[in-house]
Parts: sequence; structure tokens; C-alpha cells
Amino acid sequence: MDDCKANAALDILIGKWKPVILYQLGNGGTLRFSELQRAIPDITKKMLTSQLRELEYHDIVHREIYMQIPPKVEYSITEYGETLFPIIELMHNWGQKHVHHLEQKYRDEADQAAAANSRNGA
Repeated sequence: MDDCKANAALDILIGKWKPVILYQLGNGGTLRFSELQRAIPDITKKMLTSQLRELEYHDIVHREIYMQIPPKVEYSITEYGETLFPIIELMHNWGQKHVHHLEQKYRDEADQAAAANSRNGA
């Protein structure tokens, strides 16, 4: 499917941290770099910088630099970036259902194995 542009969307969203960054900015509004770092404690400074730059390149995130001492940098979702949120919400909802589906599947398999073991006298 050469005409399928899903990869263009996935390129923006794929990565361990991009959805988390977008979630934080979507719920927290404008955040300073240090606030984002505190909100996502497992991310390294280098990775946060890299992911923010990629999102900025794609016009999903806006970076505002304030020339003061010490320098202040704030990040926010662009108006264009806000158009991703219905997709992210759908993916979040599907993810919740998928986690529940897997939990149920493995619980059912464990119950079946336990029942088989009890029938076999194990």
C-alpha cells in the first residue's frame, strides 16, 4: 500500500517517550523543561531533548525561549499538534482494552491449566 500514510503518523508517535511527553503537555499545558523532566522521571535529559526536538520539527510541540538569566524554555502543544489528541485518545482506549484482554486471556489459561492439573491429580 504505497498510498497508505499511516507510517507518517506513526513516525511522529512511535517511541517510548513521545506519547508520554504529549500526554504530559496535553494535560499540563505549557511546561518548562525541568517540569517535564520531573513529570517523566525515567527519561534522561538527552532523550527528552531529542524527543522534544523531533516533535518540534513536526510542528507538534512549540518551544518558547525566554532570554533571561537563567534562561527559561517552555514547551506547549501547537494548534496543529492538538489535532493528534483524538488519535491518541483512541489509541489510549484501545491500549486499555488490549491490556484487559491480555489479563483475561492469561487468567483463563491459568484457570484451565489449574483445572487440568487438578483432574490429573497433580
